[in-house]
Amino acid sequence: MRIALPLTALCLAMTFAAAHAGDGKIDYDHQNNWQAAHETQQSPIDIATQSAVDAKNDEPQALVFTHTHAPMEAVDNGHAVEVETHATEATIRGRHFTLAQFHFHAASEHTIDGKHYPLEGHYVFKAQDGRLAVVGVMYEIGKPNAQAQAVLDSLAHKKNAPDEIEIDALLPAQRGYYHYLGSLTTPPLTENVEWYVLPTPVTMSQKQMDGFLAHYRHNNRNVQPLNGRPLVHFQG
Repeated sequence: MRIALPLTALCLAMTFAAAHAGDGKIDYDHQNNWQAAHETQQSPIDIATQSAVDAKNDEPQALVFTHTHAPMEAVDNGHAVEVETHATEATIRGRHFTLAQFHFHAASEHTIDGKHYPLEGHYVFKAQDGRLAVVGVMYEIGKPNAQAQAVLDSLAHKKNAPDEIEIDALLPAQRGYYHYLGSLTTPPLTENVEWYVLPTPVTMSQKQMDGFLAHYRHNNRNVQPLNGRPLVHFQG
């Protein structure tokens, strides 16, 4: 006996399937067809710095990362360069999270006062209760970054490619952030995701940037409306 799906579930399933090409890649050229179960708290957003409110001082706000020297393997997951690593931990506003993976989008998904960066890294942390917190990091062209090269060498399966990474070197030394409540930026676009976007960019060389862009030059979701959500600024 065939069981009919609820209309909402059926529509979401069809939309999710349509968002992926036959090779399993997410179709960024038709992302306006993507739909979420709820669409009022979506990511990414434009971070309008003048509209952000200062974080309260009566509760912990800092981002603290530990065990940042970790084993890793870089892969192409079909829609992004992704680094599999699970040793790094974080204390985010006083709560414990573990790094599940991090990956890259080009150009940046978040904008800061309307400005895109060439590349944005998403460091996806998960709490024991399943809650997700994503730390967004902007990358621009400048001095070479040895850890960016380690990711590229691992991705290319180069001889003697490193199987460990120092994640701290891929994060800015200044850990101030903009925080809001949003969603995943790929289908199924699940909401109730905590976002912490670090505005201070990290550099990599032009050659290194080209190495990432050779895989994906357009795997960024369009900016979504804020819809009145609070945007909090922590100086760090």
